[in-house]
Amino acid sequence: MKKLYAIIGSPITHSLSPLLHNHWFEKYNVNANYSLLNIDENDLNKTLEKIRHKELSGLNVTLPYKQKVIPFIDKLVNDAQLTNSVNTIFLDESNSLVGENTDVFGLQAAYLKEIINAENKKALVIGAGGVSPSVIFSLQKSKVRNISIVNRTHEKSLFLKNKFKYLNVLSWKNLEKEISKFDIIINATSLGLKNGKDFEFNFEDIKPDLIFIDTIYNPLETKTLKFLKEKKIKTFNGLEMFIYQGQKSFYLWNKINPEIDDELINKIKSKL
Repeated sequence: MKKLYAIIGSPITHSLSPLLHNHWFEKYNVNANYSLLNIDENDLNKTLEKIRHKELSGLNVTLPYKQKVIPFIDKLVNDAQLTNSVNTIFLDESNSLVGENTDVFGLQAAYLKEIINAENKKALVIGAGGVSPSVIFSLQKSKVRNISIVNRTHEKSLFLKNKFKYLNVLSWKNLEKEISKFDIIINATSLGLKNGKDFEFNFEDIKPDLIFIDTIYNPLETKTLKFLKEKKIKTFNGLEMFIYQGQKSFYLWNKINPEIDDELINKIKSKL
């Protein structure tokens, strides 16, 4: 019987998760299919119940549901427990609905492992939404001690500070002038996403050795990323993070650690 997987979110059309997972299903002869599910918040419980009833074999979760799915899950494990953020759901041997987080692994595997003297770096996380707890926790795991957060809605930053006590909270109106103080900046907002809004200013006043990481991969180059590249700043888009988090999700579902090869990367890039 064919296994069915999907990603839930809203909006969801930009996601290339089906391309990623269906490539691996084909490569490893797994009888399965992965699709997009654009669902309303009111349908979260009903959709998760489909895993319990074996109508779905697993789900990925993207914005804005990474925290909102938690009340409908039986248990959080590993990084999901520590971040209170879920992006992968499956049924375990005891038929419990499990929430896991592969975003932390994705960020570390893609970018943070390369940062030298991380304990002496100052990092800024822009955004306090679904992926932000994973970004903060992955920085912490990579030994970055000085972490600040800024979000358009200030209360959301304070909510995260309750979980991560060491966070410094900045005001959104000061963002443009504050960016000059940081060695690492990570955009964890949807600003720059395909067909969406972007930052209202250019990142002019920055350190020359800044590392800028964007969690967005569609488009491959946001306006901010392009601007910083022209200034010869070290930049990363969200593509590698996306692939690595998908790799771990695939392993959790299928107990196969899929290969990330040029064929896959070229296939994804051709769609961007």
